[in-house]
Amino acid sequence: MPRERLVSPELISNEEESFNRTLRPPTLAEYVGQKKVVEKLNIALEAARKRGDPLEHALFFGPPGLGKTTLAYIIANAMGSRITTTSGPALERTGDLMGILTNLHEGDILFIDEIHRLPINIEEFLYPAMEDFKVDFVVDKGMFAKTINVPLKRFTLLGATTRAGSLSAPLRNRFGLFYHLEFYGVDDLRQIIMRSGQILGAKIDEAGAAEIARRARGTPRVANRLLRRVRDFAEVKAGGEITPQIARDALKLEGVDEVGMDDLDRNFLSAIIRIYNGGPVGVEALSATLNEEVDTLVDMVEPFLLQQGFISRTKSGRKANGPAYQHLNLSPPATDSRTLFDS
Repeated sequence: MPRERLVSPELISNEEESFNRTLRPPTLAEYVGQKKVVEKLNIALEAARKRGDPLEHALFFGPPGLGKTTLAYIIANAMGSRITTTSGPALERTGDLMGILTNLHEGDILFIDEIHRLPINIEEFLYPAMEDFKVDFVVDKGMFAKTINVPLKRFTLLGATTRAGSLSAPLRNRFGLFYHLEFYGVDDLRQIIMRSGQILGAKIDEAGAAEIARRARGTPRVANRLLRRVRDFAEVKAGGEITPQIARDALKLEGVDEVGMDDLDRNFLSAIIRIYNGGPVGVEALSATLNEEVDTLVDMVEPFLLQQGFISRTKSGRKANGPAYQHLNLSPPATDSRTLFDS
């Protein structure tokens, strides 16, 4: 079973996805953050509506939990179109995709999450659908095989990926619009938390929202998840009112510290510093030390620590930086102190 972490940017459960749907803004005007993306998308949508054409195929890329799916639903709402959602791993046979494509109406949206995980046969099947709005479907096998050319209605494909570099060049080149989503600042997350709190009927003030935002690791999905935990704590311990102190107490109970680290993050840093003298150390050694899968450390722990400057990746392995020692209240090795703090 995958580890479930309160500060993970990945979805924890289907129930959480259902909950998040109720918090999604329906329009770009209500969407908080990602100002450059919103401005460019507004122009593209307005131009497409004026021409009476479907929006160009668009690719959203960036870390998980930043709003790629939300933007897909906003686009469908803005264009007055139906949206069909699927994911790369869910499409295993060309017949699966064929059924979806032939049921799309003029101007409909097809949203494929984790599009970098499409099987190669599905990807190649998509090329003529994206370019010419038609597909060549092969029926039967051997000497009885026939190719049927099936025309499609003009639709918009929206792809979302956390690994844009894993997309093949032929697929990437068939998108007309590219939008990179970046981590959110504390002020944008505070606005998102205040809006979500209103929808949930939670009694939260600006200072309480800011306290949660500082621990949300730049990710709206994490911010909303933390808000739910703090709301529950406040209802039991404080009559439902979320103040900065209540937020601190609730998240301390959950093991989330003032910068958004949990036990796994701290254990990762502590292992590098205490056991491997600050590094460098290979991720396989850390995996064995912490009894965690390598993929868990690489995909779920390191991105945040790298972004915040707590660790560095070197050719020799992972190395703890000055902020890691400061956060854990530890002194760096004497031989490394100049390197760590003078850089």
